[in-house]
Amino acid sequence: MTKTVLITGASSGIGRETALRFQREGWHVAATMRSPEKETELNRLAGVICPALDVTRPDTIARAIDETLQAFGRIDAVVNNAGYGLIGAFETFSEEQIERQFQTNVFGLMAVTRAVLPQFRAQRDGVFVNVASFAGRSIFPMYSVYHASKWAVEGFSDSLQYEVRPYGIRVKIIEPGIVKTEFWGRSTDRANVTGVTAYDEGQPVLDLIDEAAGIIATQPADVADAIWRATHDTSARQRYVIGLDAHLTLFARKVLSDGMYRTLMHTVFGRQQVAAFRKIAASLSRRTA
Repeated sequence: MTKTVLITGASSGIGRETALRFQREGWHVAATMRSPEKETELNRLAGVICPALDVTRPDTIARAIDETLQAFGRIDAVVNNAGYGLIGAFETFSEEQIERQFQTNVFGLMAVTRAVLPQFRAQRDGVFVNVASFAGRSIFPMYSVYHASKWAVEGFSDSLQYEVRPYGIRVKIIEPGIVKTEFWGRSTDRANVTGVTAYDEGQPVLDLIDEAAGIIATQPADVADAIWRATHDTSARQRYVIGLDAHLTLFARKVLSDGMYRTLMHTVFGRQQVAAFRKIAASLSRRTA
């Protein structure tokens, strides 16, 4: 029997690569996205449908699930991938921006999970693969709200797996480092809507991370591979870390005290380090040009 995966946020990046990977492996794929009318590739592939789904709108979640069940009969896996980053100093954001971050990254993920759980319980089988981030267990400056949303995904997933395991349902957490996707473009919100300028000196930190993304970023296909493995992993393993930056950062967070980790962040993101990194980046760019 051909299995079916439902993926949120499949219009680009990790979600798109995951849809392509599962389709190549012979699965039925519901590659959901907010604007499927703009899709020109996935909806032409055998065994793939592209339902409209906005994780912040429960009506679209219900319709997308119904469309998937009508097309394929069942759902065996859900990849909760939809999300974006609210990046900058906390005081520069409005309540609306912060609420939107949690509506998308946390409450939307929960809503999709809630909608599929009855089916998984009825068939006593299924796996939720929740795309968190190494930001869900680590800390960087100027990412406070985004960190909060991804830490929430980690805590929710950790506890949920105890609740659903008796019904044959698994919960997996994907923790990519920096990934070469549109997260660094259209999938971020960096608007200072409050007009507070006291944190402008933190801009070099964001510039450094943006520049690092172009050098050390993991490819979306690597994350899709990890999602594929997690979907099929019936062991007790719950977390899948992808990327050297993620492995090193999470190792540091695990072995260092809070004070030592804070010192490390101040050192890494200090002005001298930012300037030094830019020189290295410029040198690497010239060599690869």
